Amino acid sequence: MATIVLSAAGMALGSTMSGTVLGLGMATVGRAAGAAMGRAIDQRLMGAGSEAVETGRIDRFRLTGASEGSAIPRVFGRMRIAGQVIWASEFLETTTTTGGGKGGPPKPKTTTYSYSVSLAVALCEGEISRVGRVWADGAEINKDDLNLRVYPGSMDQLPDPKIEAIEGVGQVPAYRGTAYVVMEDLDLGQFGNRVPQFSFEVMRPGQSDDDVPDTIHDDLTQAVKGVAIVPGTG
Repeated sequence: MATIVLSAAGMALGSTMSGTVLGLGMATVGRAAGAAMGRAIDQRLMGAGSEAVETGRIDRFRLTGASEGSAIPRVFGRMRIAGQVIWASEFLETTTTTGGGKGGPPKPKTTTYSYSVSLAVALCEGEISRVGRVWADGAEINKDDLNLRVYPGSMDQLPDPKIEAIEGVGQVPAYRGTAYVVMEDLDLGQFGNRVPQFSFEVMRPGQSDDDVPDTIHDDLTQAVKGVAIVPGTG
């Protein structure tokens, strides 16, 4: 844009002058000078096609809710809780480069950075029934987009395979008695290249005071598998 404007201005200014330069009229000289100045301005603002442009790169990786020594909550019924990050992998940086090729108008070489991470979030004292809805920064998101695995906190649950693959077999606790979730290869691009504030809807059946199941008086909520309701019977 500056090339067009300044070349026209230079031509208009040169036409008001008399004489020639190397056999060229002043209008032609003014137009060439204005175009050269405008081209320099355009390249400065929009890139000359040789200087690389980097977008989306972060300098520091921050985790949310990773406090040392935090208490493990106890949940009864249905509750929305945030949890605590108990493990996280090194973030994986992926680069995508466009532009900078030969042929056609020059385009700046642009490198875009994207990041992913795997992390485990402790929810509450187990054993829970299931995890319902999931929110990220207060907005509900689809669990299928998170590659989410839920560990209910049973006393016989095994270590997560993703954590074992990174930390080594036999080096990872199973967190038995603690309900937690693992999000594998979470794409951070949809969250602005950062780990959002997660919260989870956790459902846990009511427990006795000592949390020891009574084999004689079984809990009704666990004994009943389904209810058939006939319309119109009240």
